[in-house]
Amino acid sequence: MKQHIIALFAGILFGIGLAVSQMIDPARVLGFLDIAGTWDPTLIFVLGGAVGVTVITFRFILRRPSPFFADAFHLPAKKAIDRPLVVGSALFGLGWGIGGYCPGPGITALMLGSWNPVLFVGALVVGSFIYDRIFGQQHQSIERSNGRAEEQEKRRAVERKSVPTF
Repeated sequence: MKQHIIALFAGILFGIGLAVSQMIDPARVLGFLDIAGTWDPTLIFVLGGAVGVTVITFRFILRRPSPFFADAFHLPAKKAIDRPLVVGSALFGLGWGIGGYCPGPGITALMLGSWNPVLFVGALVVGSFIYDRIFGQQHQSIERSNGRAEEQEKRRAVERKSVPTF
């Protein structure tokens, strides 16, 4: 229950940040993405702030044995740049460039009462459903192998704790 409350608080904080920074305004986002035209560089401060906070805080956070409200960190085990990553990134970029929304701001923008975010989130759900139907089995086998990797990492962490240090 505590994790759900923390997740809710983090989501609300994230949504407020998106709204204050105007990331939920597709015109602002498309202006930022239009480098060759009438480029609006203001969102670079949002990007810089997010990357800056992450670079500084992750050093301290990842030194902890576990997060404050979970048993373990869930970090990606896969580090290779492969075809699915490149294709997925390109599709994400196309969707972002066409619609002016990415998932977080699109969901947050539902509060605006406009039809554009409703259509975007609806298309997001349909696209996710189609992906699941096409690649669902492959994704489940990856999750199972990642689960094994997480279990191995937990065992290694326990072993490291049990080794005396002088």
